[in-house]
Amino acid sequence: MQINPKQLFKVYSRLLLILSGGLIGCIFVGLLYGEDITAFAISTSLTFLTGVMLHKFSRNPLPYRGNEIRSAYFTVTTAWFLMSLAGSLPYIFSGTIPGFVDAFFESVSGFTTTGASILTDIEALPKSILFWRSLTHWIGGIGIIVLVIIIMPSLKTGGYHLFTLESSFQEKIKPRIKSVARRLFYIYILLTIAQTCLLMAGNMNLFESLCHSFGTVATGGFSPKNDSLASYSPYIQYVVMIFMVLAGTNFIVHYYILKRDFSKVRQNDEFRFYIIVIGIIGLIVSSALFFAMNKSIEQSFREGYFHVISIITCTGFATTDYMQWPVFAWVIIFFSMFLGGSTGSTSGGIKMLRHLVLLKIVKRIFLQETSPHGVFIVKVNNKILTEEFNNKILAYITTYLIIFALGSSVLIFIGIGPQTAASAVATCMAGIGPGIGTIGPVSNFAHLPDVAKTVLSLLMIMGRLEIYTVLLLFSGKFWHT
Repeated sequence: MQINPKQLFKVYSRLLLILSGGLIGCIFVGLLYGEDITAFAISTSLTFLTGVMLHKFSRNPLPYRGNEIRSAYFTVTTAWFLMSLAGSLPYIFSGTIPGFVDAFFESVSGFTTTGASILTDIEALPKSILFWRSLTHWIGGIGIIVLVIIIMPSLKTGGYHLFTLESSFQEKIKPRIKSVARRLFYIYILLTIAQTCLLMAGNMNLFESLCHSFGTVATGGFSPKNDSLASYSPYIQYVVMIFMVLAGTNFIVHYYILKRDFSKVRQNDEFRFYIIVIGIIGLIVSSALFFAMNKSIEQSFREGYFHVISIITCTGFATTDYMQWPVFAWVIIFFSMFLGGSTGSTSGGIKMLRHLVLLKIVKRIFLQETSPHGVFIVKVNNKILTEEFNNKILAYITTYLIIFALGSSVLIFIGIGPQTAASAVATCMAGIGPGIGTIGPVSNFAHLPDVAKTVLSLLMIMGRLEIYTVLLLFSGKFWHT
């Protein structure tokens, strides 16, 4: 495969210039709180100057001569690594996370909206660092929306071109990419502002409201508090709960709501399935808390649904230590890590649409067994799915589980307990954050060896980019054809 350097540098330069803008914002936060801004000044200078230099090298790029799709795979994957490297600079230069592996892990976790952390005392960090940490979520979140809704479908990887409400949506986007991207960005900002205002109405200060909104809308989970949201009022927890559901919803649903085209929303099978799954699992867990732990109805409802929503949407906020729940309840939490939110959202995981299609395929198999001569089709959003698409869904889920098994095996091989290893891989691949065992909601990833953190960093990026985008780079055929 031939790489077009100028096209590559063009993407890198824009990415670094955007990041430098975010770093400048952190400088103002540091000045506001009277903190040392040297680390951010150095990070901003390096990021900005590198971006400007790459921009100069990217002038007058030649058109693609090779396989444009493969070039896009390479660009997207390497850009995520570059973004994570740049994001680790403030941690390293400030000394808050001096080790490269730890700083890179925290940066990857931020941009991939995972929320897994190696920090043991978050509240001791400077406000500017905490703001950057949450801002990486927000930047990564909008990056995922643009990637999944606009870029991925054109690559036709894993059936993404059919993940929209209607098959014609991509044709509508192509002539108006900037217009649609702008609307999606407005929706993203609107959700952030709305949540920030509602949190402030609950007596949360502006700084913490912004940080928590960044983490919620991006389904990230970084909090400026050591106990996440445990010390906040039930009102705050309910607000976050609602916005986690909204953030885990396909942003094309928000797009059609903004256009007041509610018929398209009603036709969305995935959205309906997403709400039903949250409702059923939340009810089961809440009932377990009520009957097994003698909590009040309200507390059982709030804690049960909060954590179910947090895990399914891959946000990772916590209000209590669910490892103290009955085994039955936190086992459900573990398996919920494989669900994921809606496609076209900031959530990670396998995604609701794939599970919905899988269930429809299983149902068809049973129907065919009982009626061998019948003809049964799989439909989503009133559209008939092809066998090719169905096979891609099955292949993706199988690949996801194989990567999960291999990753867990690697961590167990280097000495990590099976429970912690399996949940670490599951939570990092799905972009959730907390797991079970020694990386539960009141713990962190600091105690894991560097080898494990490196593996988990790769899995975070791989899971965030839907696996195939990264795996293809390790294929010999990818480079020689």
